[in-house]
Amino acid sequence: MARRVATVCIALLLTAQLGVVHAGGCEQLASRLHLPATTLTLATEVAAGAFRPPRGAPAAPYGSLPTFCRVAGTIRPTSDSDIRFEVWMPSKGWNGKLVGVGNGVWAGNISYREMVGPVLKGYATAASNGGHEGDPLDAGFAAGHPEKLVDFGYRAVHETTRVAKATINAYYDRAARRSLFASCSTGGRQGLMEAYRYPSDYDAISSMAPANPWVPLLVSTLWTGNAALKSEASRIPPAKFALIHKAAVQACDADDGVTDGIISAPLRCHFDPGVLQCKGRDAADCLTAPQLAALRAIYQGPRDPRTGKQIFPGYVPGGEALFPLKTAGPEPLGSSLTYMRALVFKDPKWDFRSFDYDQDVERARQVASSVTDVPASGLDRFFADGRKLLLSHGWADGFIASMSTVEFYTVLVTRLGATRADQALRLFMVPGMGHCSGGDGPFVIDALSALDSWVETGRAPERIIASNPPGALPRTRPLCPYPQEAVYSGHGSTDLEQSFRCSAPGP
Repeated sequence: MARRVATVCIALLLTAQLGVVHAGGCEQLASRLHLPATTLTLATEVAAGAFRPPRGAPAAPYGSLPTFCRVAGTIRPTSDSDIRFEVWMPSKGWNGKLVGVGNGVWAGNISYREMVGPVLKGYATAASNGGHEGDPLDAGFAAGHPEKLVDFGYRAVHETTRVAKATINAYYDRAARRSLFASCSTGGRQGLMEAYRYPSDYDAISSMAPANPWVPLLVSTLWTGNAALKSEASRIPPAKFALIHKAAVQACDADDGVTDGIISAPLRCHFDPGVLQCKGRDAADCLTAPQLAALRAIYQGPRDPRTGKQIFPGYVPGGEALFPLKTAGPEPLGSSLTYMRALVFKDPKWDFRSFDYDQDVERARQVASSVTDVPASGLDRFFADGRKLLLSHGWADGFIASMSTVEFYTVLVTRLGATRADQALRLFMVPGMGHCSGGDGPFVIDALSALDSWVETGRAPERIIASNPPGALPRTRPLCPYPQEAVYSGHGSTDLEQSFRCSAPGP
């Protein structure tokens, strides 16, 4: 009898260590889990490789997913809320941790693609639709629906996290021992918002290219579109941005001491787009005077014409390949245009050329900044309990100006002080990377593992390896804690991260 009891105890212990379900199974969660303001619509085990995303979802390696318990539902903290969520939990091999992931632009759908990576690593993973269903470039969902704007701004991620933790507890019969949030763009802003409003939701957060502050970013998007689209003469054809990018790389590539097709030191880059001005008539290999003026305005970023104050940072050289996203026309990108038309001016025929970058910026802020923007001065409670924040941004991001994250980080360091900042905060800038991925430089990085290891060991990451994706030229580079840079040692291949050291920036 004693031997049988011991055998059972050992089996239970091993089951717990492996993260194997022993609390009634996945399908029973719908009947056993009762949460406030929450309706479960799905609780089913998905066989390995069998998951199929909804039509229109971005491609991802769904076929490599292990068997997992998929739980979906809707949270309605208000009568006008429609927070749809999903929680994916590995049936075997759970590492005991939760990862939250976010959305892009104005959200409107669940980021299935972003859920795959954490589940493959053994994490339970949660995501939401940001509080509404619809086109991620259309802000019209919030017109006349202030609670939906609040859900998008901060409530959807928090409520999803609350439900995810309870669901995990019910499925595994134990709580997650660590909660992490890792996401990019709007997801990066959502991570910062969690740190700001709900600091106890997550133990550590990875925020890449955060779309923050949100309303000034929308003004920046409008400014970029307006610069190139205010007249036919100022419009820059998409093909010319490739010409501009080539010229920028040629001018600044060697500033870091290595000629490799990557602008690695953009703050030392002194690219003058004037070298591309047409000597005569307009041509495919030059810029007219109005086009050149538009380009200079894009690099400069939005400023108050009366005071000269910067509203949102401008772009450093390197992100030109993404500028067509905001300048393809005939109007500026919908993420900004629909916000102005539906929420700020409440006029579907409002002309973007009429925006007053002195008077109308404050009007735009008053509509949503209080629920969408995260001040760098507001994270004291998050850091007070030893939590960690890992920031990152591609230097060549032509969608969200990379200096916005540098400025946010700089304010945080000043507020925390050097000692506390060294323990709780890191910023890694990624040379050549565009918005969240892509670009001239290696951009495949594992920020989640770096973040988790930091919490586990207490040692902040001093070097993160970036690599090219499969199928591209094999190349790795180290990412260094800002303001350090990767400096070639003078020995070995410049395609290998071992040939570089992290050092203070050059003159």
